[in-house]
Amino acid sequence: MGADDAVVKIKIFSSFTCPHCAKFHLNVVPEIEKKYIDTGMVQLVFIDFPLDQAAFIVSKLLHCIDKKNQISFMDDIYKNQNVWASGSNIEDININLKKVAKVFGLDNVQFEKCLVNDKIGDKILNSRIDAVKKYSISATPTVVINEKKLEDSANFKNIKKQIESII
Repeated sequence: MGADDAVVKIKIFSSFTCPHCAKFHLNVVPEIEKKYIDTGMVQLVFIDFPLDQAAFIVSKLLHCIDKKNQISFMDDIYKNQNVWASGSNIEDININLKKVAKVFGLDNVQFEKCLVNDKIGDKILNSRIDAVKKYSISATPTVVINEKKLEDSANFKNIKKQIESII
């Protein structure tokens, strides 16, 4: 989200099954968007950091969704996290995710193809490994502002303070 030439680049490392990530995405991201992205000062880059198999599956699906629908897909996934993630096993969760994916243009065949796409899976996992090495990520959400990891709590007040010190 945001302009490629924005002065402030914020990377958000998150997992789709993390309740803290859902809260961050639904409450903090819109504030950043309204105050800084819409004005062209900030660019947000969302980076998959799956903490479990269900989150890994959702990360894969995100990469199979049409690019113009990816933010809406993320919004929906976080907003309805307690619904789709409520299965007692991964098969139940996949049944729930198929319903969500269908709304965003992935039929059951495309869904299954996406899940077995090793190229996408490797990209996500390698990105996660690189993030751990580069930023010492141990929890989600983790926020990195202009290549500096936010050590304070990932709330709007702390992020705003960092943005304001740059711009």
